[in-house]
Amino acid sequence: MNTSRWKPAARRFWLEWLKPLLVIALVTTAVRSALADWNDVPTGSMKPSILEGDRVWVNKLAYDLKVPFTTWHLAEWSDPARGEVVVFFSPGDGTRMVKRVIGLPGDVVELRENRLLLNGRAVDYAALDATTVTAIPAPQRPRHDFASEHLPEHPHPVMATPALPAQRSFGPTKVPAGHYFMLGDNRDNSLDSRYYGPVPREKIVGRSTAVVLSLDRERWFAPRWERWFTAMP
Repeated sequence: MNTSRWKPAARRFWLEWLKPLLVIALVTTAVRSALADWNDVPTGSMKPSILEGDRVWVNKLAYDLKVPFTTWHLAEWSDPARGEVVVFFSPGDGTRMVKRVIGLPGDVVELRENRLLLNGRAVDYAALDATTVTAIPAPQRPRHDFASEHLPEHPHPVMATPALPAQRSFGPTKVPAGHYFMLGDNRDNSLDSRYYGPVPREKIVGRSTAVVLSLDRERWFAPRWERWFTAMP
């Protein structure tokens, strides 16, 4: 078998095409791991702020710089703030999750019938007319109660579903040093720090501030154009 012809051709293919493609793929993956990424949201635990099928932007440089493909921190320059939406790995099973920061290190967090108390002080709420919550389809709105939760740093919408069994009262519990207490905006349908406890700082991936794109899974993944490139409450 004459290999004198195909060996140079194979080498050229490797040097001119395959090797550059592999380098590009590696660099792209490293950038997504350490700098920025998007996160697919498969559940409704953050309704009405984030819907199933949304893909949210994740700024991985919001708080620190990590070694690509690890949770090792090279440098830290900021801490998550109360009210921010963050992506993190669950302390329970390592699942990547999207929730809102409610309690900071040292805070005392308590829920009384879905009303939040921070450090012994009741958080203010304002009722929202269901017709203003356009992210939820109109036929579904009568099943839920909507309100604006007025965290001092970041007011945002929340919702409850009275017909669902849920843990509506919790605590009081003190958030340990280096940890954060996370809650979903969909309070009666969210697996959050009420169940797996406060989240260690090193498990936080980054901050999310916008929906990049959105696909409606109940309509054969039809695009929800009105949600593309929209800021998150």
